Amino acid sequence: MRLNISSDIIPIGEFKKQMAGFLKMARKTGRPLVITQNGKPAAVVISPEEFDNMEYTRRFIHSVNQGLKDVDSGNSFSTEEIKKELNKKRRAR
Repeated sequence: MRLNISSDIIPIGEFKKQMAGFLKMARKTGRPLVITQNGKPAAVVISPEEFDNMEYTRRFIHSVNQGLKDVDSGNSFSTEEIKKELNKKRRAR
């Protein structure tokens, strides 16, 4: 998801005039569009697919970080401990 400076930064007035085309372009290229207002960034438009990918990545990284914190704090189980617990549950059925 690379930003193309020459085509992906758009003044809000131009975006308003050609909104459908710009939205189609964002979806087709997967690149974000930076919408400017008074020469400053005001919004970023991304495709729904790119948003889903970003959200999945964010949740994945959060889960990995939580797992690392659990290991550091000793809140984890060895493979043997898990196997024993699973065997207990299977026998209890």
